[in-house]
Amino acid sequence: MPPHGAALDSLRNPGFAKIRASQGGDMDVLDATPWGTDWAWSLPLILLNVIIHVFGLAFIYDAFTVLLRETTARRRFMIRFAEVMSVSVLLIVVLHGLEAITWAVAYLALGAIPDSKSAMLYSLGAMTGFGVGNVSLPAHWQMMGVLQSLAGVLLFGLTTAFMFAMFQAVWPSQQQPERGNPRRDKDSIAKRVD
Repeated sequence: MPPHGAALDSLRNPGFAKIRASQGGDMDVLDATPWGTDWAWSLPLILLNVIIHVFGLAFIYDAFTVLLRETTARRRFMIRFAEVMSVSVLLIVVLHGLEAITWAVAYLALGAIPDSKSAMLYSLGAMTGFGVGNVSLPAHWQMMGVLQSLAGVLLFGLTTAFMFAMFQAVWPSQQQPERGNPRRDKDSIAKRVD
């Protein structure tokens, strides 16, 4: 009679029981289980997350730049910048949370994690690289957790690039002078001095 851990593995992964039986005993499941299923589930999730992330960031960027380009006074700009940046960061965190939910739902649907709280905790831990000590995936789904970490690195990289682009787009020293506005047009200022 197999130990309880092996019995649970054979219920969640029918191929595991066949491997155990054909080998005549215990063996390392990581040596026998192909990770094709992990990749088959993970790649569409990574693509979905990147698409959600890019569209979400584009929406935030458009709103951010429109709200800040209207502000011309430097003092008002700094206050407005702090307000708009706070809302943008909050929306980015929500965006990352939505992406973590997609992975948590997949873990639940696959039976890799038994409850939604643990699935979300594991998903956020994997995505951020923080990890969660008391929640883990069964051996035959562990590659999926690693692939979620890869997705997290991609998403946080996109977020970093996005925030840098937001700063450059609206920061007063980075803006191009407007033609026809003598206060902002450096060429016209130079002409008046000559």
